[in-house]
Amino acid sequence: MNKRDLIIFSLLLVIGLLLVGCSSSAPEPTDLPDELLPAATATVELTSVPTDVPEPITLTDGLDQKIVLLKPAQKIISLSPSTTEILFAIGAGELVIGRDSNSIFPEEALAILDLGGMWDGVPAEDILALEPDLVVAAAIIPPDNIQQLRDLGLTVYWQANPVDFEALYNNMLDFALMTGTLEDTEYLIDSLQDRVSTIDDALIGIENIPLVFYELDATDPTNPWTTGAGTFISYIIQQAKGKNLGDVLVGDWAQISSEELLVQNPDLILLADAMYGVTVESVSARPGWDEIKAVVDGQLYPFDPNILSVPGPRLVDGLEAVAKILHPQFVENID
Repeated sequence: MNKRDLIIFSLLLVIGLLLVGCSSSAPEPTDLPDELLPAATATVELTSVPTDVPEPITLTDGLDQKIVLLKPAQKIISLSPSTTEILFAIGAGELVIGRDSNSIFPEEALAILDLGGMWDGVPAEDILALEPDLVVAAAIIPPDNIQQLRDLGLTVYWQANPVDFEALYNNMLDFALMTGTLEDTEYLIDSLQDRVSTIDDALIGIENIPLVFYELDATDPTNPWTTGAGTFISYIIQQAKGKNLGDVLVGDWAQISSEELLVQNPDLILLADAMYGVTVESVSARPGWDEIKAVVDGQLYPFDPNILSVPGPRLVDGLEAVAKILHPQFVENID
């Protein structure tokens, strides 16, 4: 084989090998048992799972302090009669685990642990031991005492006294939000509003506005205490188409001398101290009082102070009671 034939032979050999490689194909896979087959890769679709997490309950109290509850309160201590009455009225009485000694209405409140009268300060250690998730108090409790409880880490809501019915309703709504009783509270407020409207409608057009002396305390009968302008008692007397004599005095609560009382000469006297033994007869027997118009005309009326002095839902009872005394001919058929 010459050199030329050798080159040609080599080229043909290479071409043959290339053709063999190109014609070869991968072997067909053999059927294997399922347990020997590679595991399939699962495709997992992640979906968000909704969580029903309620929004925190956030309020600002009468001391301009923010109150935050993660959920409606379940263990409440009430340090004043009005806050206790509101809680029971809106259907949250069963949540109250402690009360002050003066919270005696409704009757069911008497079964709750009595923490004392609060006159010498709040029993901080006793309150802390009960582990409440909310402490409520009205303006009768000084702000310094409230801060004392807050410094212990307690959630405390301090409620200012209302000056009119709208403020009363707002106070009740705050309690409804903190206790999860909004529906019951709104129903109650609607009922109270209807009763107030009934009185207002009955007294439309009244022109005879009697001057009313509201006696709070006559331990010293020559200088009895009464209520001044800006109080709910004064507001109620005005709503019932009367004029509060104490509005001419200085301060929410003020004393008036027998001489000045005779000068003012009220048409009617409400004896809010009757529960302490003061009677129509004892008032009539006071020196100089027999010249006062209300005494001369026999317009002295024993009166339950709790329905006007405790700023809760019973204030509407107070309006009805005062209106019936001042203008019986217009509201005598109102229950």
